[in-house]
Formats: sequence, structure tokens, C-alpha cells
Amino acid sequence: MSVVKSTLSDEARGIVGTALQGALVDLVDLSLVAKQVHWNVVGPRFRSVHLQLDEVVASARTHMDTVAERAAAIGVSPDGRAATVAKTSGINEVQDGWIKDGDVVRAMVNALGAVIGRMRERIIATDEPDPVTQDILIGLTADLEKHHWMFQAEAH
Repeated sequence: MSVVKSTLSDEARGIVGTALQGALVDLVDLSLVAKQVHWNVVGPRFRSVHLQLDEVVASARTHMDTVAERAAAIGVSPDGRAATVAKTSGINEVQDGWIKDGDVVRAMVNALGAVIGRMRERIIATDEPDPVTQDILIGLTADLEKHHWMFQAEAH
């Protein structure tokens, strides 16, 4: 049941809803992973990596709200529950405990790379059914790619 009636066809809403739900899950998990390693990073680059992680968290949180609200606007109920995120995220789990700065940087390169790859698939999937959603996904992917670039540069 949908409380909100969309101007999209049922088929288009299904495709777009799936893309938005996947994006939401990945963004929620990205924010959690970044915060987890933010709290546990150690090493000579602690401060710069610690601050850079806060930027990723802020970005992911902003984008997840935009994505969830877009889903709601087209009549798709967004699901950001912990169980849903744990089951469907495309990000690998990070280690527990203290994590050396270099390992944090590598973990973030991998996490961002995984999310960006999945976002690019969603950009393609939403091209025809909903250019509005596609535009949102393009913008947030550009932002994630900037973070990805910065962590890659940090790794060298």
C-alpha cells in the first residue's frame, strides 16, 4: 500500500524505488562505517584522517536524507532500519578495535569504491524511468567520488 500517489507508472516506481532503497542502505552503512573507524583511528595521521572521516559522515547523512525523502515523494516507504542495512549493504565489515590510520584509509577507499560502483548501476537503471532521481544519484555520486579521490591521495 502506498499513501502517496506518484506520477510515475507502477513499473517505473518499482525500478526507482529499488534504486533509492539500495542507495539509502549504502549511505546509512557508509556513515556508520566512517563513524566507527573515526572513533578508532590511531597513528601519525590521526588528526587529518579523523577530520576527513567526519566529512564523509556529514555527506552520507545529508544524501541519505535526500534519498529517503525522494523515495517517500514517489510513494515508496524508505527502510533505514539496522536489520535492513545489515542484510543489504554492499560495504564490507570493518575490523573492531583500534585501527591504524593506513588501514582506515584503505577501508574507506574500498567502502567508497563499493558504494560508488553500486550508485553508478543505479544511475543507469533510473535513466529512463525517472531522470529526477537519476539527477539526485548523479550528484551524490560526484560527492562520494570526491571523498574517494581524497582518501586515495591520502593512501600514497
